[in-house]
Amino acid sequence: MGVIVYHLLPNVLQGGYLGVPLFLLISGYFVTYQISKHLMQDGFFDIRAFYKRRFKRLYPVLIAMLVLTTAYITLFARPLLHHIKAIVLTNLLWVYNWWEIKNGQSYFDQFGGISPFTHLWTLGVEAQFYLLWPLILILLFRILGKKKRVARVVLLLAIASAVEMALLYDPANINRVYYGTDTRAFSLLLGSWLGLTWPLNRLRKNLIQPDINLLNGLGIASIIITIIGFFTLNGQNPATYRGGMFFYSFVGMITTAMILHPGASMNRWMTNPVFTWVGKRSYGIYVYQYPVMAFYERAIHVGIHPVINSLIELVIIGIVSELSYQLLEKPLAHYDWTNIRQDLHSIKTISLQGGIKMAFSVIALGIALFGLSQPDHKPAKPAVQARIERNHQLAAQHNKQLAEGKKTSTEKSGKLEREYNLTAQQVKALKNTKVTAIGDSVMADAANSIQELMPQAYVDAKVGRQGSEAPAVISQLKSDGHLNKNVVLNLGTNGAMTKETVNEILSGIGPNRQVYWLTAHVPTKPWQQTVNREIKAAAKKHKNVHVIDWSAESNNHADWFADDNVHMDEQGNIHYTRMVAKAILNHR
Repeated sequence: MGVIVYHLLPNVLQGGYLGVPLFLLISGYFVTYQISKHLMQDGFFDIRAFYKRRFKRLYPVLIAMLVLTTAYITLFARPLLHHIKAIVLTNLLWVYNWWEIKNGQSYFDQFGGISPFTHLWTLGVEAQFYLLWPLILILLFRILGKKKRVARVVLLLAIASAVEMALLYDPANINRVYYGTDTRAFSLLLGSWLGLTWPLNRLRKNLIQPDINLLNGLGIASIIITIIGFFTLNGQNPATYRGGMFFYSFVGMITTAMILHPGASMNRWMTNPVFTWVGKRSYGIYVYQYPVMAFYERAIHVGIHPVINSLIELVIIGIVSELSYQLLEKPLAHYDWTNIRQDLHSIKTISLQGGIKMAFSVIALGIALFGLSQPDHKPAKPAVQARIERNHQLAAQHNKQLAEGKKTSTEKSGKLEREYNLTAQQVKALKNTKVTAIGDSVMADAANSIQELMPQAYVDAKVGRQGSEAPAVISQLKSDGHLNKNVVLNLGTNGAMTKETVNEILSGIGPNRQVYWLTAHVPTKPWQQTVNREIKAAAKKHKNVHVIDWSAESNNHADWFADDNVHMDEQGNIHYTRMVAKAILNHR
């Protein structure tokens, strides 16, 4: 539930991705508990039966999702067919997380057209654990003998995994530590350690009241800490990878232990029809959530009414998951696949309902196979992307000239007056105005226009830049002597910012500089309103912060934008730059 809310409203629950380590540690607990129980009681664990149960549970829903999603892409989203063969194959082989490290988008890239498959990295980690951990655990028991010794080694392995995550963390490539089985193993291993030291069959139901109170207190405290993490732990904060995620996995382990204990009250308190319904359908909900969100948000501008659209997406996810549960998961839960040939031969008549199911399945599979058979062409680079890259290069050249003290070439004043609808006096004033512009891809898009009208402007813009990256950028600009008296900000296209980040940005700029902050025009994303409220709130608190309401100005001007309705075309860049110029002139 935390993961889904994070995906739908990342500005509301920025740490909702912590649901993933919780899920992993629960898996680690039950797998290790079952294996160790059989080894201790019987001296033997049936690995074949374990593999059969696990993959019988995982494969049908995964295959159905891959077929349906590929069929939809083939019909309605052809650009997403790029890499589709590799995506399907690596998912079927349970190594998709490693493919994502090199080829996939960042889990936190919520702007650039999310892939409907990104979330499946967790299944790769899970399946690799199911395959390897029974063998490793049995080997540890044979070598070390006693469960206590095995538990110590497992805890050391968990700590080693967390240390590896911290050492390999690279802000320029979060994918390696986020998707890596080795760097995410600590959640699974903490659950495994709990399975060895807190076995369900050894926990006493009848406890004295002080012990009950202690367990309940620990459970309540750990849940509160987890909820705080869900709201506060930013997935792009270095601290998340340097102990933060391990800490919350440890806290989650305590929560799990308290819920499992039959003598405590946590399980009874948390048992309710909603959690039971979600729990039984959790696999389908998780698998289908991203395709629903990706395809819905390709068609609907969710930023206008983010909460309403999120509720609609939740309903669709619920319906799809319920259909998966009733039509696929329940019927196949106890099906003996060794009888499939006999059962097919024994079918004499098919009901209308069965015929409809079969026809739908055959059609979906046929469309998916057609999509998979298509040549893997990389989608043509959109015109807006080519323009952003060109303008970014021109801005870099202009910045270099400014840094070297060279005179930058400028357009003739008459042309600028006509193009930007400004007076000769205004154009003359802007030519000598020193500006530093900091932003994301929207600023990179407008960089050439800004430096054309304001040749003394130093533009530092980067595609995909998050607000959390800005303080370091500001610090570097200041040390290099490029942070001018007028600072223009365009941050918020790629996600909302915390109050702490906003304060850090403004503190880095300082009160003696004038800050001109453009509101975000991102109607396709749920954080548009949140970002703009943050900007306006900052302007109320700081006298040197001025709002340039680009969102309101451009709201009814679709003709100013490219197809994504976020980045401007040439006309939009002119209007954008004119607003910036007028705001600076008004506060000189």
